[in-house]
Amino acid sequence: MSGNSLVLPIVLWSRNAPTHCISSLLVMDDLATIISGCHDGQICIWDLTPDLEINPRALLFGHTTSITCLSKASASSDKQYMVSASESGEMCLWDVNDGRCIEFTKLACAHTGIQFYQFTIGTQREGRLLCNGHYPEILVVDATSLEVLYSLVSKISPDWISSMSIIRSHRTQEDTVVAVSVTGILKVWIITAEVSRMQDMDPVFEEESKPIYCQGCQSISFCTFTQLSLLVVCSKYWRVFDAGDFSLLCSVPSENDQAWTGGEFIAADKVIIWTEDGCSYIYKLPASCLPASEHFRSDVGKTAEGSIPPLVYSIADRADKQLLICPPVTRFFYGRREPFHKLLVQGDSAGRLTLWSIPDTSPLQPLSSLQVSSTISLQEAFDKLTPLPAGIIDQLSVLPGSEDPIKVTASVYIPSQGRLVCGREDGSIILVPATQTAIVQLLQGEHMLRRGWPPHRTLRGHRNKVTCLLYPHQVSPRYDHTGDRTGNLPVMRLVPQPPAHDCPQKLLRHV
Repeated sequence: MSGNSLVLPIVLWSRNAPTHCISSLLVMDDLATIISGCHDGQICIWDLTPDLEINPRALLFGHTTSITCLSKASASSDKQYMVSASESGEMCLWDVNDGRCIEFTKLACAHTGIQFYQFTIGTQREGRLLCNGHYPEILVVDATSLEVLYSLVSKISPDWISSMSIIRSHRTQEDTVVAVSVTGILKVWIITAEVSRMQDMDPVFEEESKPIYCQGCQSISFCTFTQLSLLVVCSKYWRVFDAGDFSLLCSVPSENDQAWTGGEFIAADKVIIWTEDGCSYIYKLPASCLPASEHFRSDVGKTAEGSIPPLVYSIADRADKQLLICPPVTRFFYGRREPFHKLLVQGDSAGRLTLWSIPDTSPLQPLSSLQVSSTISLQEAFDKLTPLPAGIIDQLSVLPGSEDPIKVTASVYIPSQGRLVCGREDGSIILVPATQTAIVQLLQGEHMLRRGWPPHRTLRGHRNKVTCLLYPHQVSPRYDHTGDRTGNLPVMRLVPQPPAHDCPQKLLRHV
Protein backbone atom coordinates (compact mmCIF):
# COMPACT_ATOMS: atom_id res chain seq x y z
CA MET A 1 0.00 0.00 0.00
CA SER A 2 1.48 3.34 -1.04
CA GLY A 3 -0.58 6.40 -0.12
CA ASN A 4 -4.12 5.82 -1.35
CA SER A 5 -3.12 3.49 -4.17
CA LEU A 6 -3.32 -0.29 -3.84
CA VAL A 7 -0.66 -2.34 -5.60
CA LEU A 8 -1.98 -5.75 -6.68
CA PRO A 9 0.71 -8.24 -7.76
CA ILE A 10 -0.06 -10.33 -10.85
CA VAL A 11 2.08 -13.27 -11.95
CA LEU A 12 1.81 -14.76 -15.44
CA TRP A 13 3.84 -17.96 -15.88
CA SER A 14 3.46 -18.45 -19.64
CA ARG A 15 3.54 -22.05 -20.88
CA ASN A 16 6.31 -23.18 -18.56
CA ALA A 17 5.19 -24.01 -15.03
CA PRO A 18 7.28 -22.61 -12.17
CA THR A 19 9.79 -24.91 -10.52
CA HIS A 20 8.39 -26.71 -7.49
CA CYS A 21 11.03 -28.88 -5.81
CA ILE A 22 8.86 -30.41 -3.08
CA SER A 23 10.30 -30.43 0.45
CA SER A 24 7.20 -31.16 2.61
CA LEU A 25 3.68 -32.54 2.25
CA LEU A 26 0.35 -32.34 4.07
CA VAL A 27 -3.08 -33.84 3.36
CA MET A 28 -6.04 -32.26 5.16
CA ASP A 29 -8.32 -34.48 7.27
CA ASP A 30 -11.16 -34.50 4.74
CA LEU A 31 -8.80 -35.83 2.06
CA ALA A 32 -9.96 -33.10 -0.32
CA THR A 33 -6.79 -30.99 -0.30
CA ILE A 34 -3.08 -31.71 -0.60
CA ILE A 35 -0.53 -29.06 0.43
CA SER A 36 3.04 -29.14 -0.86
CA GLY A 37 5.88 -26.86 0.21
CA CYS A 38 9.00 -26.46 -1.90
CA HIS A 39 12.65 -25.51 -1.50
CA ASP A 40 12.01 -22.15 -3.21
CA GLY A 41 9.63 -21.13 -0.41
CA GLN A 42 6.35 -21.42 -2.33
CA ILE A 43 3.35 -23.52 -1.26
CA CYS A 44 1.00 -25.21 -3.70
CA ILE A 45 -2.60 -26.16 -2.89
CA TRP A 46 -3.87 -29.18 -4.83
CA ASP A 47 -7.52 -30.29 -4.98
CA LEU A 48 -8.11 -34.02 -4.48
CA THR A 49 -11.38 -35.44 -5.80
CA PRO A 50 -13.20 -38.48 -4.28
CA ASP A 51 -11.91 -40.42 -7.31
CA LEU A 52 -8.34 -39.46 -6.26
CA GLU A 53 -7.71 -37.09 -9.16
CA ILE A 54 -5.25 -34.29 -8.39
CA ASN A 55 -5.38 -30.73 -9.76
CA PRO A 56 -3.35 -27.70 -8.65
CA ARG A 57 -5.48 -24.80 -7.42
CA ALA A 58 -3.27 -22.06 -5.98
CA LEU A 59 0.38 -21.12 -5.46
CA LEU A 60 1.07 -19.25 -2.21
CA PHE A 61 3.97 -16.84 -1.68
CA GLY A 62 4.96 -15.94 1.86
CA HIS A 63 8.33 -17.50 2.66
CA THR A 64 11.79 -16.43 1.57
CA THR A 65 13.53 -19.77 2.22
CA SER A 66 12.85 -23.49 1.92
CA ILE A 67 9.69 -24.89 3.56
CA THR A 68 10.74 -27.32 6.30
CA CYS A 69 7.35 -28.53 7.60
CA LEU A 70 3.59 -28.18 7.24
CA SER A 71 0.78 -28.92 9.68
CA LYS A 72 -2.93 -28.40 9.98
CA ALA A 73 -3.81 -25.60 12.43
CA SER A 74 -7.50 -26.25 13.09
CA ALA A 75 -9.82 -29.17 13.70
CA SER A 76 -12.87 -27.56 12.12
CA SER A 77 -14.04 -28.71 8.70
CA ASP A 78 -15.63 -25.30 7.98
CA LYS A 79 -12.51 -23.17 8.49
CA GLN A 80 -9.50 -25.12 7.39
CA TYR A 81 -6.24 -23.55 8.49
CA MET A 82 -2.71 -24.80 8.04
CA VAL A 83 0.66 -23.54 9.23
CA SER A 84 3.98 -23.57 7.40
CA ALA A 85 7.54 -23.03 8.63
CA SER A 86 10.76 -22.29 6.78
CA GLU A 87 14.42 -22.85 7.55
CA SER A 88 14.89 -19.15 8.38
CA GLY A 89 12.40 -19.34 11.30
CA GLU A 90 9.39 -17.91 9.45
CA MET A 91 5.91 -19.20 10.30
CA CYS A 92 2.75 -18.46 8.31
CA LEU A 93 -0.86 -19.28 9.13
CA TRP A 94 -2.95 -19.84 5.99
CA ASP A 95 -6.62 -20.20 5.14
CA VAL A 96 -6.69 -23.26 2.91
CA ASN A 97 -10.01 -22.33 1.29
CA ASP A 98 -8.94 -19.00 -0.22
CA GLY A 99 -5.14 -19.02 0.22
CA ARG A 100 -5.00 -15.95 2.50
CA CYS A 101 -2.07 -15.53 4.89
CA ILE A 102 -3.79 -14.81 8.21
CA GLU A 103 -0.81 -14.50 10.52
CA PHE A 104 2.97 -14.27 10.20
CA THR A 105 5.82 -14.42 12.68
CA LYS A 106 9.54 -15.05 12.64
CA LEU A 107 11.45 -16.81 15.40
CA ALA A 108 15.16 -17.16 16.00
CA CYS A 109 14.94 -20.95 15.62
CA ALA A 110 14.03 -23.18 12.69
CA HIS A 111 11.29 -25.82 13.00
CA THR A 112 11.64 -29.23 11.38
CA GLY A 113 8.36 -30.67 12.71
CA ILE A 114 4.97 -29.27 13.78
CA GLN A 115 1.98 -31.16 15.17
CA PHE A 116 -1.47 -29.77 15.92
CA TYR A 117 -2.92 -30.42 19.38
CA GLN A 118 -6.46 -29.51 20.47
CA PHE A 119 -7.70 -29.46 24.07
CA THR A 120 -10.96 -28.50 25.76
CA ILE A 121 -11.43 -26.00 28.60
CA GLY A 122 -15.05 -26.28 29.71
CA THR A 123 -17.02 -25.90 26.50
CA GLN A 124 -14.27 -24.04 24.64
CA ARG A 125 -11.77 -25.78 22.37
CA GLU A 126 -8.37 -24.30 21.73
CA GLY A 127 -5.57 -25.30 19.40
CA ARG A 128 -1.86 -25.51 20.02
CA LEU A 129 1.08 -26.19 17.74
CA LEU A 130 3.87 -28.34 19.14
CA CYS A 131 7.09 -27.46 17.34
CA ASN A 132 10.48 -29.16 17.36
CA GLY A 133 13.61 -28.41 15.41
CA HIS A 134 17.10 -27.03 15.75
CA TYR A 135 16.77 -26.20 19.44
CA PRO A 136 16.77 -28.33 22.62
CA GLU A 137 13.08 -28.13 23.58
CA ILE A 138 9.56 -28.39 22.20
CA LEU A 139 7.83 -25.03 21.75
CA VAL A 140 4.09 -24.81 22.37
CA VAL A 141 2.59 -22.14 20.09
CA ASP A 142 -0.93 -20.73 19.98
CA ALA A 143 -2.50 -21.98 16.74
CA THR A 144 -4.33 -18.69 16.15
CA SER A 145 -1.79 -15.98 17.00
CA LEU A 146 1.43 -18.01 16.49
CA GLU A 147 2.60 -16.75 19.88
CA VAL A 148 4.96 -18.98 21.88
CA LEU A 149 3.13 -19.82 25.14
CA TYR A 150 5.51 -22.17 26.94
CA SER A 151 8.05 -24.90 26.23
CA LEU A 152 8.64 -28.57 27.04
CA VAL A 153 12.18 -28.69 28.41
CA SER A 154 14.60 -31.53 29.18
CA LYS A 155 16.38 -31.66 32.52
CA ILE A 156 18.34 -34.77 31.61
CA SER A 157 20.54 -34.83 28.49
CA PRO A 158 18.93 -31.85 26.69
CA ASP A 159 19.43 -31.99 22.93
CA TRP A 160 17.69 -31.28 19.64
CA ILE A 161 14.50 -33.26 19.10
CA SER A 162 14.53 -35.45 15.98
CA SER A 163 10.84 -36.38 16.02
CA MET A 164 7.82 -36.44 18.32
CA SER A 165 4.34 -37.91 18.62
CA ILE A 166 1.27 -37.03 20.71
CA ILE A 167 -0.51 -39.89 22.49
CA ARG A 168 -4.11 -38.90 23.20
CA SER A 169 -5.72 -40.55 26.23
CA HIS A 170 -9.46 -41.34 26.07
CA ARG A 171 -9.58 -42.60 29.66
CA THR A 172 -7.93 -39.71 31.53
CA GLN A 173 -7.47 -35.97 31.04
CA GLU A 174 -3.74 -36.44 30.57
CA ASP A 175 -2.13 -36.61 27.14
CA THR A 176 1.46 -37.65 26.51
CA VAL A 177 4.13 -36.14 24.26
CA VAL A 178 6.80 -38.68 23.31
CA ALA A 179 9.94 -37.49 21.54
CA VAL A 180 13.33 -38.86 20.54
CA SER A 181 16.43 -36.66 20.64
CA VAL A 182 19.25 -36.75 18.10
CA THR A 183 21.33 -38.78 20.58
CA GLY A 184 18.65 -41.49 20.90
CA ILE A 185 17.13 -40.45 24.24
CA LEU A 186 13.36 -40.95 24.50
CA LYS A 187 11.58 -38.14 26.37
CA VAL A 188 8.08 -38.14 27.84
CA TRP A 189 6.03 -35.09 28.86
CA ILE A 190 2.57 -35.22 30.43
CA ILE A 191 0.12 -32.55 29.23
CA THR A 192 -2.67 -31.94 31.75
CA ALA A 193 -5.52 -29.42 31.64
CA GLU A 194 -3.50 -27.09 33.89
CA VAL A 195 -0.48 -27.29 31.62
CA SER A 196 -2.63 -26.63 28.54
CA ARG A 197 -3.83 -23.34 30.03
CA MET A 198 -0.30 -22.07 30.63
CA GLN A 199 0.61 -18.80 28.96
CA ASP A 200 3.42 -17.50 31.14
CA MET A 201 6.41 -19.14 29.42
CA ASP A 202 7.18 -21.36 32.43
CA PRO A 203 8.99 -24.51 31.25
CA VAL A 204 7.44 -27.95 31.65
CA PHE A 205 10.03 -30.63 32.44
CA GLU A 206 9.94 -34.22 31.23
CA GLU A 207 8.38 -37.00 33.30
CA GLU A 208 10.67 -39.68 31.94
CA SER A 209 13.95 -39.89 30.07
CA LYS A 210 15.15 -43.24 28.73
CA PRO A 211 17.91 -44.20 26.28
CA ILE A 212 16.49 -46.39 23.49
CA TYR A 213 19.65 -46.33 21.34
CA CYS A 214 17.95 -45.03 18.21
CA GLN A 215 20.59 -42.99 16.46
CA GLY A 216 19.54 -40.96 13.45
CA CYS A 217 15.81 -41.10 14.23
CA GLN A 218 13.75 -40.11 11.19
CA SER A 219 10.20 -40.41 12.54
CA ILE A 220 8.20 -41.63 15.52
CA SER A 221 4.50 -42.50 15.31
CA PHE A 222 1.85 -43.80 17.69
CA CYS A 223 -0.44 -46.68 16.72
CA THR A 224 -3.94 -45.20 16.83
CA PHE A 225 -5.50 -48.59 16.09
CA THR A 226 -4.35 -50.25 19.36
CA GLN A 227 -2.93 -47.26 21.30
CA LEU A 228 -0.30 -49.64 22.66
CA SER A 229 2.65 -49.37 20.25
CA LEU A 230 5.21 -46.88 19.01
CA LEU A 231 7.05 -47.09 15.68
CA VAL A 232 10.52 -45.52 15.58
CA VAL A 233 12.21 -45.33 12.17
CA CYS A 234 15.95 -44.73 11.93
CA SER A 235 18.21 -44.65 8.90
CA LYS A 236 19.47 -48.23 9.26
CA TYR A 237 16.59 -49.93 11.11
CA TRP A 238 13.04 -49.53 12.35
CA ARG A 239 11.75 -50.60 15.74
CA VAL A 240 8.42 -51.14 17.51
CA PHE A 241 8.17 -50.28 21.23
CA ASP A 242 5.49 -50.88 23.83
CA ALA A 243 3.81 -47.50 24.46
CA GLY A 244 3.38 -48.35 28.17
CA ASP A 245 6.94 -48.95 29.39
CA PHE A 246 8.78 -48.41 26.07
CA SER A 247 10.12 -51.94 25.96
CA LEU A 248 11.55 -53.06 22.63
CA LEU A 249 9.15 -55.43 20.84
CA CYS A 250 10.97 -55.91 17.54
CA SER A 251 13.84 -54.43 15.55
CA VAL A 252 14.25 -54.79 11.79
CA PRO A 253 17.50 -53.82 10.02
CA SER A 254 17.57 -52.31 6.54
CA GLU A 255 18.57 -54.36 3.52
CA ASN A 256 20.86 -53.60 0.59
CA ASP A 257 22.22 -50.41 2.22
CA GLN A 258 18.89 -48.62 1.80
CA ALA A 259 18.25 -45.68 4.12
CA TRP A 260 14.83 -45.49 5.79
CA THR A 261 13.38 -41.98 6.03
CA GLY A 262 9.99 -42.52 7.70
CA GLY A 263 7.10 -44.82 8.49
CA GLU A 264 3.59 -45.14 9.93
CA PHE A 265 1.12 -47.72 11.22
CA ILE A 266 -1.49 -48.42 8.55
CA ALA A 267 -3.31 -51.09 10.59
CA ALA A 268 -2.96 -52.80 13.96
CA ASP A 269 -0.73 -55.46 12.39
CA LYS A 270 0.91 -53.58 9.48
CA VAL A 271 3.41 -50.75 9.06
CA ILE A 272 4.57 -48.90 5.96
CA ILE A 273 8.23 -47.83 5.77
CA TRP A 274 9.74 -45.69 3.00
CA THR A 275 13.28 -45.07 1.83
CA GLU A 276 15.39 -42.14 0.70
CA ASP A 277 15.14 -43.15 -2.96
CA GLY A 278 11.31 -43.10 -2.94
CA CYS A 279 10.51 -46.81 -2.48
CA SER A 280 7.99 -47.91 0.17
CA TYR A 281 7.33 -51.27 1.78
CA ILE A 282 4.42 -52.64 3.82
CA TYR A 283 5.33 -55.21 6.47
CA LYS A 284 3.14 -57.48 8.56
CA LEU A 285 4.23 -57.18 12.20
CA PRO A 286 5.26 -60.30 14.12
CA ALA A 287 2.95 -61.69 16.80
CA SER A 288 5.15 -60.26 19.58
CA CYS A 289 4.08 -56.75 18.49
CA LEU A 290 0.33 -57.43 18.39
CA PRO A 291 -1.62 -56.78 21.63
CA ALA A 292 -4.40 -59.15 20.48
CA SER A 293 -1.93 -62.03 20.15
CA GLU A 294 -1.05 -64.45 22.93
CA HIS A 295 2.61 -63.96 21.97
CA PHE A 296 2.51 -60.18 22.68
CA ARG A 297 5.75 -59.03 24.37
CA SER A 298 7.17 -62.53 24.09
CA ASP A 299 10.49 -61.23 22.72
CA VAL A 300 11.05 -58.46 25.30
CA GLY A 301 14.60 -58.62 26.65
CA LYS A 302 15.82 -61.01 23.95
CA THR A 303 17.82 -60.26 20.82
CA ALA A 304 17.88 -56.63 19.72
CA GLU A 305 17.80 -57.43 16.01
CA GLY A 306 15.14 -59.90 14.88
CA SER A 307 14.32 -61.48 11.57
CA ILE A 308 12.69 -59.43 8.84
CA PRO A 309 8.88 -59.76 9.04
CA PRO A 310 6.82 -60.78 6.01
CA LEU A 311 6.69 -58.19 3.23
CA VAL A 312 3.13 -57.58 2.05
CA TYR A 313 3.56 -54.88 -0.61
CA SER A 314 6.38 -53.10 -2.37
CA ILE A 315 5.47 -49.64 -3.61
CA ALA A 316 6.98 -46.99 -5.85
CA ASP A 317 10.06 -48.55 -7.33
CA ARG A 318 11.72 -45.53 -8.95
CA ALA A 319 13.94 -47.58 -11.28
CA ASP A 320 12.16 -46.19 -14.36
CA LYS A 321 11.72 -42.64 -13.09
CA GLN A 322 13.63 -39.56 -14.21
CA LEU A 323 16.75 -38.44 -12.38
CA LEU A 324 15.86 -36.22 -9.41
CA ILE A 325 18.03 -33.46 -7.98
CA CYS A 326 17.05 -34.28 -4.39
CA PRO A 327 15.32 -37.19 -2.60
CA PRO A 328 11.51 -37.34 -2.91
CA VAL A 329 9.27 -36.63 0.09
CA THR A 330 6.90 -39.43 1.17
CA ARG A 331 4.07 -39.26 3.72
CA PHE A 332 1.14 -41.47 4.77
CA PHE A 333 -2.32 -40.07 5.62
CA TYR A 334 -5.73 -41.56 6.27
CA GLY A 335 -9.15 -39.95 6.34
CA ARG A 336 -10.73 -39.30 9.71
CA ARG A 337 -13.96 -38.38 7.97
CA GLU A 338 -15.41 -39.79 4.78
CA PRO A 339 -13.85 -40.82 2.47
CA PHE A 340 -11.76 -43.14 4.68
CA HIS A 341 -8.93 -43.66 2.21
CA LYS A 342 -5.47 -44.66 3.34
CA LEU A 343 -3.14 -42.67 1.11
CA LEU A 344 0.57 -42.75 0.47
CA VAL A 345 1.61 -39.42 -1.09
CA GLN A 346 4.97 -38.66 -2.67
CA GLY A 347 6.33 -35.40 -4.05
CA ASP A 348 9.59 -34.97 -5.96
CA SER A 349 11.92 -32.28 -7.23
CA ALA A 350 10.15 -32.10 -10.61
CA GLY A 351 6.97 -30.79 -8.96
CA ARG A 352 5.19 -34.13 -9.35
CA LEU A 353 2.69 -35.61 -6.90
CA THR A 354 2.10 -39.37 -6.92
CA LEU A 355 -0.67 -41.07 -4.96
CA TRP A 356 -1.29 -44.67 -3.90
CA SER A 357 -4.44 -45.92 -2.20
CA ILE A 358 -3.55 -48.58 0.39
CA PRO A 359 -6.14 -51.40 0.53
CA ASP A 360 -7.23 -52.83 3.87
CA THR A 361 -6.98 -56.44 2.70
CA SER A 362 -3.70 -58.22 2.07
CA PRO A 363 -2.92 -59.56 -1.42
CA LEU A 364 -3.24 -63.25 -2.24
CA GLN A 365 0.29 -63.27 -3.64
CA PRO A 366 3.21 -62.05 -1.51
CA LEU A 367 5.48 -59.26 -2.73
CA SER A 368 2.72 -57.69 -4.80
CA SER A 369 3.44 -54.28 -6.28
CA LEU A 370 0.82 -51.64 -5.60
CA GLN A 371 -0.27 -49.64 -8.64
CA VAL A 372 -0.27 -45.83 -8.75
CA SER A 373 -3.73 -44.36 -8.15
CA SER A 374 -2.99 -40.89 -9.51
CA THR A 375 -0.02 -38.77 -10.55
CA ILE A 376 0.43 -35.27 -11.98
CA SER A 377 3.07 -32.54 -12.19
CA LEU A 378 2.66 -28.78 -12.41
CA GLN A 379 3.92 -28.84 -15.99
CA GLU A 380 1.41 -31.52 -17.00
CA ALA A 381 -1.36 -29.44 -15.42
CA PHE A 382 -0.21 -26.43 -17.45
CA ASP A 383 -0.14 -28.47 -20.67
CA LYS A 384 -3.77 -29.57 -20.14
CA LEU A 385 -5.11 -25.99 -19.99
CA THR A 386 -7.04 -24.59 -22.96
CA PRO A 387 -6.10 -21.99 -24.01
CA LEU A 388 -2.52 -22.35 -22.85
CA PRO A 389 -1.40 -20.04 -20.01
CA ALA A 390 -0.20 -16.67 -21.23
CA GLY A 391 2.97 -14.81 -20.41
CA ILE A 392 2.92 -11.04 -20.10
CA ILE A 393 4.17 -10.40 -23.67
CA ASP A 394 3.81 -13.81 -25.34
CA GLN A 395 1.87 -12.49 -28.34
CA LEU A 396 4.67 -10.00 -29.01
CA SER A 397 7.33 -12.71 -28.82
CA VAL A 398 6.23 -15.43 -31.25
CA LEU A 399 8.55 -15.73 -34.22
CA PRO A 400 7.30 -16.90 -37.64
CA GLY A 401 7.45 -20.69 -37.87
CA SER A 402 7.88 -21.15 -34.13
CA GLU A 403 5.29 -22.22 -31.56
CA ASP A 404 7.15 -21.17 -28.44
CA PRO A 405 7.57 -17.46 -27.66
CA ILE A 406 10.93 -15.86 -26.96
CA LYS A 407 11.64 -16.27 -23.26
CA VAL A 408 11.57 -13.27 -20.95
CA THR A 409 14.82 -13.40 -18.95
CA ALA A 410 14.57 -10.18 -16.90
CA SER A 411 11.91 -7.62 -16.04
CA VAL A 412 11.36 -4.50 -14.00
CA TYR A 413 8.12 -2.69 -13.19
CA ILE A 414 8.10 1.12 -12.98
CA PRO A 415 5.10 2.18 -10.87
CA SER A 416 5.62 5.93 -11.40
CA GLN A 417 5.19 5.52 -15.16
CA GLY A 418 2.95 2.45 -15.16
CA ARG A 419 5.36 0.64 -17.45
CA LEU A 420 6.75 -2.85 -17.56
CA VAL A 421 10.17 -3.44 -19.10
CA CYS A 422 10.98 -6.99 -20.24
CA GLY A 423 14.41 -8.21 -21.36
CA ARG A 424 14.31 -11.26 -23.61
CA GLU A 425 16.49 -14.19 -24.53
CA ASP A 426 17.40 -12.74 -27.94
CA GLY A 427 18.82 -9.54 -26.39
CA SER A 428 15.84 -7.28 -27.13
CA ILE A 429 13.98 -5.17 -24.56
CA ILE A 430 10.22 -4.56 -24.75
CA LEU A 431 8.53 -1.53 -23.12
CA VAL A 432 4.78 -1.92 -22.55
CA PRO A 433 2.11 -0.19 -20.44
CA ALA A 434 1.77 -2.64 -17.56
CA THR A 435 -1.93 -2.47 -16.68
CA GLN A 436 -3.28 -2.49 -20.22
CA THR A 437 -0.92 -5.30 -21.21
CA ALA A 438 -1.99 -7.45 -18.27
CA ILE A 439 -5.66 -6.86 -19.06
CA VAL A 440 -5.44 -7.79 -22.73
CA GLN A 441 -3.23 -10.79 -22.00
CA LEU A 442 -5.66 -12.20 -19.45
CA LEU A 443 -8.67 -11.71 -21.76
CA GLN A 444 -9.34 -13.30 -25.12
CA GLY A 445 -9.88 -11.16 -28.20
CA GLU A 446 -8.12 -9.61 -31.20
CA HIS A 447 -4.92 -9.21 -29.23
CA MET A 448 -4.49 -13.02 -29.41
CA LEU A 449 -3.49 -12.38 -33.04
CA ARG A 450 -1.39 -9.38 -31.95
CA ARG A 451 -4.05 -6.93 -33.10
CA GLY A 452 -5.46 -4.44 -30.64
CA TRP A 453 -2.35 -4.42 -28.43
CA PRO A 454 -1.47 -1.30 -26.45
CA PRO A 455 1.42 0.76 -27.85
CA HIS A 456 4.79 -0.79 -27.15
CA ARG A 457 8.43 -0.14 -28.00
CA THR A 458 11.26 -2.55 -28.82
CA LEU A 459 14.86 -1.68 -27.94
CA ARG A 460 17.66 -3.60 -29.63
CA GLY A 461 21.26 -3.28 -28.53
CA HIS A 462 22.31 -6.56 -26.92
CA ARG A 463 23.53 -9.59 -28.83
CA ASN A 464 22.87 -12.11 -26.06
CA LYS A 465 20.05 -12.54 -23.55
CA VAL A 466 19.29 -9.73 -21.11
CA THR A 467 20.17 -10.90 -17.60
CA CYS A 468 19.08 -7.92 -15.48
CA LEU A 469 17.36 -4.56 -15.68
CA LEU A 470 17.52 -1.53 -13.38
CA TYR A 471 15.51 1.67 -13.18
CA PRO A 472 17.76 3.78 -10.90
CA HIS A 473 15.10 6.32 -9.85
CA GLN A 474 13.25 3.45 -8.13
CA VAL A 475 16.34 2.86 -6.03
CA SER A 476 17.06 6.47 -5.07
CA PRO A 477 15.28 9.78 -5.81
CA ARG A 478 18.64 11.43 -6.55
CA TYR A 479 18.42 10.00 -10.06
CA ASP A 480 16.45 12.18 -12.48
CA HIS A 481 13.22 10.56 -13.71
CA THR A 482 11.84 13.17 -16.11
CA GLY A 483 12.77 11.35 -19.33
CA ASP A 484 13.09 12.99 -22.72
CA ARG A 485 10.50 14.80 -24.80
CA THR A 486 9.42 11.70 -26.70
CA GLY A 487 8.17 10.05 -23.52
CA ASN A 488 10.92 7.46 -23.52
CA LEU A 489 12.48 6.21 -20.34
CA PRO A 490 15.41 8.22 -18.96
CA VAL A 491 18.71 7.37 -20.57
CA MET A 492 22.22 7.12 -19.13
CA ARG A 493 24.94 9.28 -20.58
CA LEU A 494 28.24 10.82 -19.55
CA VAL A 495 27.98 14.48 -18.55
CA PRO A 496 31.05 16.63 -17.82
CA GLN A 497 31.19 17.74 -14.19
CA PRO A 498 33.17 20.57 -12.55
CA PRO A 499 36.67 19.46 -11.60
CA ALA A 500 37.32 18.58 -7.97
CA HIS A 501 40.79 19.24 -6.50
CA ASP A 502 42.06 20.19 -9.96
CA CYS A 503 41.36 16.69 -11.19
CA PRO A 504 39.01 16.48 -14.20
CA GLN A 505 36.27 13.86 -13.83
CA LYS A 506 33.31 12.55 -15.76
CA LEU A 507 30.43 11.28 -13.65
CA LEU A 508 27.57 9.02 -14.65
CA ARG A 509 24.32 10.95 -14.29
CA HIS A 510 20.67 10.55 -15.23
CA VAL A 511 19.27 13.26 -17.46
